[in-house]
Amino acid sequence: MHKVWKFLLAMPAVGSAMLFLSTVAVAGEIQSNLEISQPQIIADIEKGIENTSQEQVMSQVTSVSQLSDVQSTDWAFQALQALVERYGCIAGYPNSTFRGNRALTRYEFAAGLNACLDRINEIIATGTADLVTKEDLAGLQKLQENFAAELATLRGRTDALESKTAELEANQFSTTTKLQGEVVAVVSDVLSGNQVNGGEITDQNTTLGARARVELVTSFTGEDTLFTRIQVNNILSPNIGTPEGNLFFAGEDGTTEAFIDALYYQFPVGEKIEVIAIANAGAADDITDTVNLFDGDGSFGALSTFGTRNPIYYQMDGAGLGVNYNFSDQLALSLGYLANSANDPSASNGLFNGGYGALAQLTFKPSDRFTVGFTYINAYNQELATGSNGANVGSFLGGVVQDLTGSEEAVLVPTSSNSYGIQASFGLSEKIVLGGWVGYTNTRNLSTAGDIINRGSVDIWNWAVTLGFPDLGQTGNLGGIIVGMEPKVTSSSINGLDRDQSTSYHIEAFYQHKLSDNITITPGVIWLTAPDHNDQNDDVVIGTLRTTFSF
Repeated sequence: MHKVWKFLLAMPAVGSAMLFLSTVAVAGEIQSNLEISQPQIIADIEKGIENTSQEQVMSQVTSVSQLSDVQSTDWAFQALQALVERYGCIAGYPNSTFRGNRALTRYEFAAGLNACLDRINEIIATGTADLVTKEDLAGLQKLQENFAAELATLRGRTDALESKTAELEANQFSTTTKLQGEVVAVVSDVLSGNQVNGGEITDQNTTLGARARVELVTSFTGEDTLFTRIQVNNILSPNIGTPEGNLFFAGEDGTTEAFIDALYYQFPVGEKIEVIAIANAGAADDITDTVNLFDGDGSFGALSTFGTRNPIYYQMDGAGLGVNYNFSDQLALSLGYLANSANDPSASNGLFNGGYGALAQLTFKPSDRFTVGFTYINAYNQELATGSNGANVGSFLGGVVQDLTGSEEAVLVPTSSNSYGIQASFGLSEKIVLGGWVGYTNTRNLSTAGDIINRGSVDIWNWAVTLGFPDLGQTGNLGGIIVGMEPKVTSSSINGLDRDQSTSYHIEAFYQHKLSDNITITPGVIWLTAPDHNDQNDDVVIGTLRTTFSF
């Protein structure tokens, strides 16, 4: 009973220490708007006792005069004096300062509280609990009165936070998975141009289409990502007789059937290696940085397929594996392999016998404003998806053979290609970004289609210069201009496939305006000066209005 009485007498000292330290902490917590829960505080106190940094450690002071920045006129001087000289449980910093006006960290609170508890245990053990005086009790009462409002505010904020946390935990979609999605609605039309390659452009009706995506982003360890996307897409590009001017967000057949569009698992191996295993609908941008401010995967940025990224990247699609090795923050190596018929067990298909693209890219980023990528892609039965008809060799030769033989079935002419690209992006300022690329492809046909055509190769070039205006008008907006040459056959040794005689310039301009965090509209135009690299064709202007809803 005697020990209990001593402990009760000593409690005001504990209370004084705890309340003094907590009132300083309250001021710092309110000022920094840091919301914490009680379990966090307990955990941090336990951690702080063990992990208080060396900078915060100083031998115990025995007089308040040892603290150079504490004056007798300070409002808490008496409380400090009592804690230092009567109870000996306040420490300063190595430079003999107390820093009373600075916000208290939880580590410092834990260290101070631990010191006071040790001192109280000594008081109880030595039977000197009568050191507690009425003045101490009066100081404690004054501190309680002065900070009653702040303590009540903090208590209310903590209760509200705990209530919201409980509600979120009860209604969350999943403990490991985040649900997100978007809808891209597009109005498009051919505004100008009638004749291409001797045929009339019939697709000159205003159309409305939409692409809807639902995405599940799952993480099991906090560092990995399992990504699943379900998509419906009925957007179609205007058919102008050439792959030039294709809209990136367009689908293939305009159906409204839902399907799994993308499925991959990305995870780190050590500190410098990141691996991505792609089961479906993979693309080059899943494996490496395409180094283009306008590459927004059709949802944002450029409107056209050509303006989104260097066309050599389109030779990568399907299922496969990608590896990124980060030598440093400035230098990374990307390696990838994607097969476009990986799930097909029939002849000339599968993971290794069908069409594929194999990529190697070195990306150099010496500063936040400048990035350059050096890319090599080896591909089999893959095409550039943009440019002239001749630049998409497999499709073009298949059409030529079909015409010559009179066959009603498309004839597959296998091809092999090697592509090289340089992409760069340089921020002239925070508001202006200059970029562009150059791409070269050499494609060979691997079949004569029954001696109708000879074996040979074609050289294909493309280039672009881009100018971006981030935050144009307001934060989140983006203005863009793209001027370039879509893939053009500059030389050919294959009979029936001549080099392109003229040069078509691709000129694209758009303005991406952010209406809210969830709605963005992007009007834009695409002007092709000599479609299919043929100056006998009419110039074609395609107008597009894209609206992106994200959630």
